[in-house]
Amino acid sequence: MSTASLSERPTKRVRVSNVGEEPSPVSVEPPGRDLQTVDFAEGEDEDMDALSEQPGELRASDLYLDTVNRAALDFDFEKLCSVSLSNINIYGCLVCGKYFQGRGRNSYAYAHSIHDDHHVFINLESQSVYVLPDGYPVSDPSLDDISAVLNPIFTPAQVAHLSDPGHLSKPSFDLTSKPYIPGYVGLNNIKANDYLNVVIHSLLHIPPLRDYLLLTRFIGKQSELLRRFAGLAKKVWNPRLFKAQVSPHEFLQEVGRVSNGKFKITEQGDPVDFLGWLLNRLHKDMGGSKKKNSSVIYSTFQGDLRVDTQQVIVKPDTNDHERPHFDIDREIKSVQSPFLFLALDLPPPPLFQDAVEKNILPQVTLASVLAKYDGDTTQESAGQLKRYRCTRLPPYIILHYKRFTKNNFVEEKNPTIVNFPVRGADFRDVLESPPPGVSTIYDLVANVTHESTAGTTRDKENTVWKVHVRAGRVEGSDVEKWYMIQDLIIEDIAREMLFLGETVLQIWERRNI
Repeated sequence: MSTASLSERPTKRVRVSNVGEEPSPVSVEPPGRDLQTVDFAEGEDEDMDALSEQPGELRASDLYLDTVNRAALDFDFEKLCSVSLSNINIYGCLVCGKYFQGRGRNSYAYAHSIHDDHHVFINLESQSVYVLPDGYPVSDPSLDDISAVLNPIFTPAQVAHLSDPGHLSKPSFDLTSKPYIPGYVGLNNIKANDYLNVVIHSLLHIPPLRDYLLLTRFIGKQSELLRRFAGLAKKVWNPRLFKAQVSPHEFLQEVGRVSNGKFKITEQGDPVDFLGWLLNRLHKDMGGSKKKNSSVIYSTFQGDLRVDTQQVIVKPDTNDHERPHFDIDREIKSVQSPFLFLALDLPPPPLFQDAVEKNILPQVTLASVLAKYDGDTTQESAGQLKRYRCTRLPPYIILHYKRFTKNNFVEEKNPTIVNFPVRGADFRDVLESPPPGVSTIYDLVANVTHESTAGTTRDKENTVWKVHVRAGRVEGSDVEKWYMIQDLIIEDIAREMLFLGETVLQIWERRNI
């Protein structure tokens, strides 16, 4: 049956009523007249008139639903009209995947339906589906999977099981029947955004933040950055993806806009800088203040630090190799300061090595670099002595290993390897007074490493950022699963191999007593 044949015979127009009510007749269209549609530039009336078919007749929507091409659909990019570039009242063509503004007679979607013979469109905001140019609203269960990809919705019960061991043993399947584990999917490297991807994956595997993003319904005037980050989180953890990968393009476009171009997808950058900026920005956008626990960011990552400072006095009889210490008889200034991550200094690598050791990289332990925060170790800078001690540790500790240094001419990278336990790291020595009933034992959740060609640091061609994320224990086993994610590459990795990389960032989770 052709579209023309539908409009040539009399049809009865009905007004769509509430669910459970019978539609009431409004008027009868004379033969030869098409159903009148109106062009709405913004705030389109979703309660449009529908056509009622005679008993036994084929519905108009049935003529076109078999033209829907799920393989052509990609909802990861900005919701802009492909003609006007507007983001207002956008519809997606479910046949070719292009975006158009409006659906009235003078709209781009209406024109596309006539010129390209594509007839099924979805409103990207409301997920309502229409057949154009006739204007039929469509409600068909066969389209539910498209809505689930466009706007995934999670329940508290679903989210509660994401950290269960059984999550790993129940893979999902994309359109090509390729299996994947929700939460452990690749992120497209559009050009040079791998330094952003590793931070995204690290944060989306922190349960308090992940659960907040998956369960919060963002309506009204919430931050667009927060809204898009939540949308990306829902796609990464979606068990109904059409393809086992996600593009962070829409979120990163907003990152570039809000950061005034500081973090770009076209140039390599520093994931540590991005992490600090993103955490503070999300905290602000969540309505957070300077108070503790005023946002999920602060309640998850913020700790407290005491910084002691004293002026250095050089004594004539002091040898150059003697390290200055705090003098208890002189004034010591103490300041309490909150922190979102702890910066750790790596010892400088040896300048010269003999022929036997030239290929051996220096190694240090996690405990030795954490000694910076034991309250006794001193550092001298600009004529001042400083020492640090944590007074409160957060549920999740972010560590930054300061691997890159810059001088007036070049950036240098410290290749020192850090040996760390994957489970059971005790942070008691950096905490001034461990509170009773609160564990100081932490387990690793995410580990970001940097790789580059020898003699280079972070130039575009030779830089590779990877993240190792903990996937929990396999059901029925004591084996702990880890994945290495590098853009679209996802591979199993033995936890014994994690410390071999040049770690830059880590996130540790406090173990429950």
